[in-house]
Amino acid sequence: HLAESGGGLAQAGGSLRLSCTASSSFFSLGWHRQAPGKQRELVAMITRSGARSYGDSVKGRFTISKTGSINTVYLQMNSLEPEDTAIYYCNGRSIMTAPTTWGQGTQVTVSS
Repeated sequence: HLAESGGGLAQAGGSLRLSCTASSSFFSLGWHRQAPGKQRELVAMITRSGARSYGDSVKGRFTISKTGSINTVYLQMNSLEPEDTAIYYCNGRSIMTAPTTWGQGTQVTVSS
């Protein structure tokens, strides 16, 4: 089970922080997003060991971090752009070979 929080409305150039808390420790945890009419895309992921990956469109603007053994992850989103408007889905795997678990999603809207 994944619980997301922190979505909302921001102006272009502003910041928001998302958080996702898992019911237990995960192997990897992070975020994908889906804008209307577009495919779901990677935003950022982090593993228990601290390895991070980012989607090309957010590199240098977004930072993912975790607490301890990856029960909670945070996505700090800076320099927001209207193109960042989407539903952001927390997702992860409890172990490397497990299927992906998805959260219900949280809306992020960036106004110009």
